[in-house]
This record gives sequence, structure tokens and C-alpha cells, in this order.
Amino acid sequence: MTSSRCARPVTNLGIASALTMFLGACTGFSLSPSAPSQPEMAVEPERPATIRSDELVGKWGLASYQNPNDRTRTEKMALAQCKQPYTIGAGTAGGVVMHLADQATPQELRLKGSASGKNYIGPEGPAGGEQDREVVSFDGRVLITRFIDKDAGTRYGNMVYVRCGPRA
Repeated sequence: MTSSRCARPVTNLGIASALTMFLGACTGFSLSPSAPSQPEMAVEPERPATIRSDELVGKWGLASYQNPNDRTRTEKMALAQCKQPYTIGAGTAGGVVMHLADQATPQELRLKGSASGKNYIGPEGPAGGEQDREVVSFDGRVLITRFIDKDAGTRYGNMVYVRCGPRA
């Protein structure tokens, strides 16, 4: 049996006061749920590409292939397209003016290098971004690229640009 002198009724007001005093002593306490901390992704420092934009400016015959065995034939087909060349222009900020996948209007894109030694052409952002295309090979006369985005890469395949006329 409990004595009424010793027992104190617990009220919501009493609990709230106790919690307020307790929590007031804590700094940085939040009643909102916190997300578990995730490791920060290391951002690779920007690296220059090994290809200069002025090496790409000019008129190019353009074709594409899916099967690597078709590369030689596709280069010949691209050269035949020099009657209606694709023009890679010089950008005002040092890049090249080209089309992104599925875009009707060309825009200035950057040449970007990576730690792995690969080169990319794409909009502002880290090398190898979804809208970038990887430079598969470039010898000054033939440029082969492939879009990073899997859907665009599947639809467009390996894009073969063959320089029309002498090197720039």
C-alpha cells in the first residue's frame, strides 16, 4: 500500500517540464528524424583533356556503327557524307559547338579529361556525366565517340566523324 504523502501524480505538464529542462541542457538536439550519415562522394578534380577544341573545329562526314567489325566500312560512309558535312564550331568560351543527344540546337560543349586518361565532350560538369560522350579514339582525321547515356548510346552507336579536307 502506498502512502498518498509519498506518491505524486505524474501529469503531462510534469513530463513536459522535465523534458524541456533536460533537452535545454543539450545542444544540437533535434526532434526531427535524422538521415543516417552517408559517406561523401569524392569529386574528381577537373583535368584538362588531351585533345584541344581547335583540333575538332571544322567540317566532318558523319556516320555510326554498332558492330566494331563495321568500323572501316562506316569510316568510308562518313567520308562520303562530306557532301553534306556536319560542322563542329568553335565556342565563345573555348569549347566546341555540337549537338547533345536528341537536341535540335547545337550548344557549346567542353572537352574534359579524366584520371583514367579518357577524354569526354559534354556540358559543364564532371567528366563522364550522363550527357557526355566519351572520345573512343581520335587521330586528327577520324574521331569516334559514344554517348555515356545507355539509351542514347544504344540508339546512336559509335559516332564516326571523318574530317572533310585537310586537318585544321
